[in-house]
Amino acid sequence: MRISSVGYSIRQGFKNIRRNLLFSLASIGTIVACLFLFGLLYAVIVNFRTAIKNIEGNISISVFFESGISDNQIDLIREQIRTRDEVATLDFISAEDAWKQFSEANYDDPEAARETFGSDNPLANSASFTITLKDVTYQADFVQFVSSIKGVRKVKSSEYTANNVAAINTFVGYASGFIIVILFLVSIFLISNTITIGITVRKEEIKIMKLIGATNAFVRAPFIIEGVTIGFIGSVIPVIILYYMYEAVIDYVVGRFAVLQSIFDFVPAMDLFKVLAPMSLLIGIGIGFIGSWLTTRKHLRV
Repeated sequence: MRISSVGYSIRQGFKNIRRNLLFSLASIGTIVACLFLFGLLYAVIVNFRTAIKNIEGNISISVFFESGISDNQIDLIREQIRTRDEVATLDFISAEDAWKQFSEANYDDPEAARETFGSDNPLANSASFTITLKDVTYQADFVQFVSSIKGVRKVKSSEYTANNVAAINTFVGYASGFIIVILFLVSIFLISNTITIGITVRKEEIKIMKLIGATNAFVRAPFIIEGVTIGFIGSVIPVIILYYMYEAVIDYVVGRFAVLQSIFDFVPAMDLFKVLAPMSLLIGIGIGFIGSWLTTRKHLRV
């Protein structure tokens, strides 16, 4: 397509928007609403998954050894566990450390309790590995693997908590995906209606253009530009609104409920929007392009 034809298509695309201003504004408003809800949902999901990751980091698996096991055998068990890709952290807790932690958690005067027992460690056979996984959904398979290692006496895991966390994570993923699909379908439907009206208004003009030899691309281009422009405008507005709203909400929540900051880390706005902003632009432009392309293909018969 020549440069002059490109310029003509761009001008016609903007004329179509002005000509069908009411429907264009309705389409833009719908995309703004859909992408605003999408961005809101994305921010909630990202922060939720961050919280889930923090919870997963606290769901540990304890591996206890058989009585009288040597240091070399413990090292061999450690190497076998480290070969597993799902392992996030692996820490060794000696019998002495285990006794110290137990006394500090259960006695008002832990030092006096340890002095009472002296060198007689009541947890002499409690040396263990404390392990966390990258994804708790792998816990059952991992526990089965570790239990089969020679020298392992017992494996203690939080199966109930891990299953609940995994179930919540899965539910949120499916629910958010369903909502996003519905929002996008509504946006495409409204843009399709807007383009259809533009085609109806210019029906006679399009027929004449085809009779004098206009190419398919030349006829389609203004409507594609119209849809892409609507999608672009509709995607920029919610990103700007969400950015300032997200920062304001975090500042308010942290300022009003300071205790939350010690137990929950909100994702910084820049980290969130460096993904959300380009994603929203691509989605908005994509919705506009798909809606206009499908409509022109259906109604122009070119």
